[in-house]
Amino acid sequence: MEIKEFSRIKKFFRPLTSQRMGAMELLDDAALLPIKKTGSIVVSTDALVEKIHFHSDERADFIARKALRTNLSDLAAMGAKPFAYNLGLIIGKRKSGNIDQWLKLFSKGLAADQKKFGIELIGGDTVTSFGPTSICISIFGTPNPKGSLLRSGAKVGDGIFVSGTIGDAALGLMLRENRSLLCSSKENSYCISRYRIPRPRIGLGLALGEVASAAMDISDGLFQDLNHLCGASDVGASVWANKIPLSKEVNAFVTEHKFSIEQVITGGDDYELIFTAPVTREKSIFSMARATKTRITRIGTVQSGREISVFDKNQDIIPVHKGGYSHD
Repeated sequence: MEIKEFSRIKKFFRPLTSQRMGAMELLDDAALLPIKKTGSIVVSTDALVEKIHFHSDERADFIARKALRTNLSDLAAMGAKPFAYNLGLIIGKRKSGNIDQWLKLFSKGLAADQKKFGIELIGGDTVTSFGPTSICISIFGTPNPKGSLLRSGAKVGDGIFVSGTIGDAALGLMLRENRSLLCSSKENSYCISRYRIPRPRIGLGLALGEVASAAMDISDGLFQDLNHLCGASDVGASVWANKIPLSKEVNAFVTEHKFSIEQVITGGDDYELIFTAPVTREKSIFSMARATKTRITRIGTVQSGREISVFDKNQDIIPVHKGGYSHD
């Protein structure tokens, strides 16, 4: 490890730690993670790679917040409460700009979201490389005492629900990459911000422990992730396209035929929750929506078999040619 790496860890990342979590000021080879008498902890890892998950010219604080929030979304999908994370950071040799200035903004983004979500850094590694900048985060949480949310519990007849609105991030990415489609600055700002900075539904995930039969977050597109959930539960699904919640920005593009329903449900980067629950619990679910200030919409029903069908308002099947985002 170079002397410069030690000094950067001390300057930019040690302030993100505390003694309470056993990080020991990032001076040792590993952290001592305190475990309460819960019997288990919830752990997840996600990685972001330059030019695949974020643009090379993206602001460092936005990259940091997206990296942390995609992991937080995984814990939300399990109904877990986050408390700590490890950071693996590979910094690409940048042709222009100062690495320390980039790290200053990157750590500022992490600090803002640590405060927002009540989470702390406990360790990791930082290196420079001639390859792309890459961020890998492992996140730790405590399981929900009401029961962890899994993908494998959906039952035939359950309702299918989603949080928030779908397709904003996919449209935001399209707008960012195709300037000819730009419309009003307000619409651009909203959709691009939804792509840049996800909104992990931690509060909703914690509340769903007592009602949801299965859940996961939507990272690779609603259609593909619903297929994952149904596969784990060995069921199928019917989805009503006209019930999929759209923001007014996305709805405007769909209405003008500049953005299709297929793009909405396969675009990815929504980081909303999709979950199933007995329809008899709908009243409780919408009470949770109000309590957590989260929009929740029922979009379909769990069916027998393994087919995922999307229907238009005339009950005709909408063909879906693209499954969703692929990591290949």
